[in-house]
Amino acid sequence: MDVSERIEAIFAAVGVTASLHAVDLDAADLTVDGGVGVDGGVDGGVGVGVGVGGGPGVGVRADEQVVIASIFKILLVLEFARQVEAGQLDPTERVLVTAADRLGGWGLAGCADDAEVSLRDLAYFAMSVTDNTAADLLLRRVGADLLPMLAAELGLTRTRIRGGPRELVELMLADVGARTEVDFARIFPTLTADRVRAMRVFDPAHTTSSTAREITRLLTLIWRDEAGPAAACAMVRAWMARQIFWTRLAAGFPPGVRVFGKTGTLPGLHLEAGVAEYPDGGRYAIAVFARADRLASRRIDVDLAMGEAARAAVEALRGD
Repeated sequence: MDVSERIEAIFAAVGVTASLHAVDLDAADLTVDGGVGVDGGVDGGVGVGVGVGGGPGVGVRADEQVVIASIFKILLVLEFARQVEAGQLDPTERVLVTAADRLGGWGLAGCADDAEVSLRDLAYFAMSVTDNTAADLLLRRVGADLLPMLAAELGLTRTRIRGGPRELVELMLADVGARTEVDFARIFPTLTADRVRAMRVFDPAHTTSSTAREITRLLTLIWRDEAGPAAACAMVRAWMARQIFWTRLAAGFPPGVRVFGKTGTLPGLHLEAGVAEYPDGGRYAIAVFARADRLASRRIDVDLAMGEAARAAVEALRGD
């Protein structure tokens, strides 16, 4: 069984279809005009081979356009860090978070009272606990119109940024006929699986989307200090090191391997992008976007399968 067959078997065992790309980020050639190799063309496909620009990679449907949800926050904090290094933003600037600012999810959304935090701490919360409120407020300060421009600058030609967390929530409310998040929480459990999957947030054409290959390109640029000033790239790496969720990519790797990550989640969608750093200096960017047959907010079997598949891909790159 080759690596592509092994990865497909891992995903099939837990009832998911997934896009995956893994690359040795120190061997990758990031020239944008390179050709797509056998590790997954635009029509899907699987295998080990040459990625965009000639970098060695392992891919399964690596060029399929997929919803990336909170993975977009990597681009958000990168733009923030770049503006800080350019002297355009003061990271210690204070932001008052009120009830009107809160969006469902983790972090500041759970506060009972107004809270005051710095822009830098908004970036930390957005990355460490995928705080949608923090990300929305940071996006307002950074400028939502700059993220598509950043993606284009970095050669992410198939990465489409369509608003932020607030726009995502508003799209979901509209699709189920809810006026508030409280209404949504009441209506959503009554919907059939087909009705849920018909929502626009699950359609890459209507929401923020990318490909597994482009997300590993983004990570490679950040880790090689080629996505902006070195200090800005270092900030992003530091925030990704502080993510608290460990059941996806990190769960697949042995002790001694340091895993940096950023998750994304919607009903039936389990996503993560990150970098695995080995004690011998090997560094590997990985993106896994899994779509489950069954809708559930928590599927530890899917999460663990993502880690297992990520490790299988990296071991193939390492020749282990």
